[in-house]
Amino acid sequence: MIKLHDKYFKPFLSEDEIRIAVKRVADAVAADYKDKTPIFVGVLNGAFMFVSDFLKQYPYPCEVSFVKLGSYKGLTSTGIVETLLEAPENIEGRTVIILEDIIDTGRTLQELVHMFSHTNAKEFKIASLFYKSEVYNGEYAIDYFGMEIPDKFIVGYGLDYKEQGRNLKEVYQLNQNHMINLVLFGKPGAGKGTQAQFLKEKYGLRHISTGDVFRHNIKEGTELGKLAQSYINKGDLVPDEVTIKMLQDEVEQHPEARGFIFDGFPRTTAQAEALDNFLESKEMGIDATIALEANDEILIQRLLERGKVSGRADDQDEAKIRNRFDEYNEKTAPLKEYYENQRKFHSVNGIGGISEVTRRLGEVIDGL
Repeated sequence: MIKLHDKYFKPFLSEDEIRIAVKRVADAVAADYKDKTPIFVGVLNGAFMFVSDFLKQYPYPCEVSFVKLGSYKGLTSTGIVETLLEAPENIEGRTVIILEDIIDTGRTLQELVHMFSHTNAKEFKIASLFYKSEVYNGEYAIDYFGMEIPDKFIVGYGLDYKEQGRNLKEVYQLNQNHMINLVLFGKPGAGKGTQAQFLKEKYGLRHISTGDVFRHNIKEGTELGKLAQSYINKGDLVPDEVTIKMLQDEVEQHPEARGFIFDGFPRTTAQAEALDNFLESKEMGIDATIALEANDEILIQRLLERGKVSGRADDQDEAKIRNRFDEYNEKTAPLKEYYENQRKFHSVNGIGGISEVTRRLGEVIDGL
């Protein structure tokens, strides 16, 4: 696995597989044009490696030039193809063979055809190293290609992600394990912590408890921990942006996770919006918010029993417990509406055996 900027990529094609694909294209073109002198036009920047290796494999006389187009920003195409370097001028009456690194939707190819339709070239053909046939919706024939590949984002061998990865000898594919991101709600004593541990193991998720993250940062004296402590020392609430940055750091430290369970955050609609914005910037999102529902009287008895063992003062005073419930109800109500509007809010009965509650949660998650 390699990391480029904020994304991880896994091995996809070896040097040998690429070499065989390049030779396949060169041999096919050579068979058709051994008695002619075509002009090969490479498409920059992605095809520079392909053009170089193609020419080493091509055994007959030829000429070489380049054009430059651009449409990708990050992982996706902008849908707008810009011409950055025009077609060569000395192609009147000549055979032009475009050397492309990859053909997917066909937008770039369409621009190339348009570019050469305004010249007096005798003919032009398209040769691409990689071809995503399942997403190609162009009207022009692909005359030569080295290998069909699935519609996955790739880097290496000239292809980039935000201008990194072009120098890799192999080709890597974006690591896109299906992720499940959950927000877990529940009143004190509802069993959020216990269930989070089971869900973490069952689905390979990373449990992020806001309280634990705060305590870790403060204990370790991180910059964010010091900043949070400065607000706490003044008796002020820690701003949402500090909390979000802590969560962001936690997410980025675990790229191998198949998803995350957010516990203790968000607590307000503003925090929920901030969490959505952060996850969207990572091309992620919340799949479901699940509230563990339980009768207040049952939870009060559960907490009072827990208080006898834990020694926690807030678990030994019924009035304080009821105040915590009131605070939960006040803060969770608008969050429930927020996630219901996104059709992501689920309510699960939190009373029963641990395995029974886990099964109910699993039914929700498996249905996503």
